[in-house]
Amino acid sequence: MNAWITSFLDVVQSVEPWLRTLIAGVAIMLETSVLLGLLVPGDTVVIVAATGIEDAGQWAALVAACIAGALLGESFGFAIGRWLGPRIDGWLGRRWPRAADRWARIERYLQRRGGPAIFLSRFLPVAHSLVPLVVGASGMRYRRFIAWTVPACVLWALAYGSVGWLAAGSFRELSESLHGAGYLFVAIIAAFLAVVWLGKRWLVRREARHMD
Repeated sequence: MNAWITSFLDVVQSVEPWLRTLIAGVAIMLETSVLLGLLVPGDTVVIVAATGIEDAGQWAALVAACIAGALLGESFGFAIGRWLGPRIDGWLGRRWPRAADRWARIERYLQRRGGPAIFLSRFLPVAHSLVPLVVGASGMRYRRFIAWTVPACVLWALAYGSVGWLAAGSFRELSESLHGAGYLFVAIIAAFLAVVWLGKRWLVRREARHMD
């Protein structure tokens, strides 16, 4: 296990830090953009990129890139919603009824929860890529939208950007003296993903009543 993890980390670290950071930022931008969030595994890309971090400067750069990428992606979705929202809603109603129903649920969610819905949507599956679009179509001011989404993006970037660094750093410190250090690396990542999964399930159940 130690040899495999070491090889994996060596491959990640062989990529130039600026390129790893750029890839992570672009992945998050795409992941938060309209519908692409369903296709681009931004979470995974960030965790993998974070395992190559060697110092606090690289960590700060990765976190900043993820925040910037998320804000760009969400701002793009907001702009599309502002320009084309009513047309998209009408087109979905004619061509894709299930998607139209999801759009309507997000609209109800925003009407009932307001700003907190924007913040929480960053941590909700699917909603995080649809909410900016629906918010733009709703006529909400961009200033209010960005005020709610910035803290969510910062919190998300800090969590995902830190766990890979923590896991990789712990492994490197212990790999030469502890035979099972690789299992510690896996355990840290697995525990984080389990907490995220449970948190999202709880949040989905908690917020569902505001969408129905």
